[in-house]
Amino acid sequence: MMKALLGLLLLGAGAAHATDMAVVRYVDQDPGDPPYLTRILVTPEFMRMDDGNDNSDFVLLDRRQRQLINVTRENRLAMVFTPGTLPPKPAGWNPRLDVHPAAPGTQRFSLVLKDVVCSEGVAARAAAPDAARAMAELKFVLAAMQYRVWESSPRELQHDCDLANLVWESGATLGLGLPLEEREYTGRTRQLESESKQLLQPELFRVPEGMTAINAPS
Repeated sequence: MMKALLGLLLLGAGAAHATDMAVVRYVDQDPGDPPYLTRILVTPEFMRMDDGNDNSDFVLLDRRQRQLINVTRENRLAMVFTPGTLPPKPAGWNPRLDVHPAAPGTQRFSLVLKDVVCSEGVAARAAAPDAARAMAELKFVLAAMQYRVWESSPRELQHDCDLANLVWESGATLGLGLPLEEREYTGRTRQLESESKQLLQPELFRVPEGMTAINAPS
């Protein structure tokens, strides 16, 4: 099944037009919870992440402004995130990204820190490369906020792998290409369901009218 999916991904590479948007669908699952769909829509200017419903809550990344907007329809709120400043990496910070060839056009990777596998999976460089870049850009915008969350958490809940996956090495694995499958140290998994090109729908990349914009702490 993975080989068939990969063939379709590589066949579609390079066939995009200016009026297209990339559509990537993942099946995500958190430990102990049922799986759920994550849809990612990508253009050169924006990335939208939602549950596959055009009228649901969504996250919108303005790629040129490096600004992330979290839209909550019920509360009519648009929370705006911008990149913050990260502290220096701690002394001895030395993660390792191991990469090995897998099926044709793919690489198997593992991000290791202090002998703990923080994340591992398979990536395809030719499959929706701009989507992979946009996903890394989203992590970059949120890195400082993720660090604050980690810092304010109780000590027993602070794990160095969170700093690797979400802060200082947040774009490392995405630099290898689009994730086809991924597993984090927490047990959270992600599996690619499909990748395609569709006709651009500009309305999906706009914040609905009447939203109250709030700047998140920087």
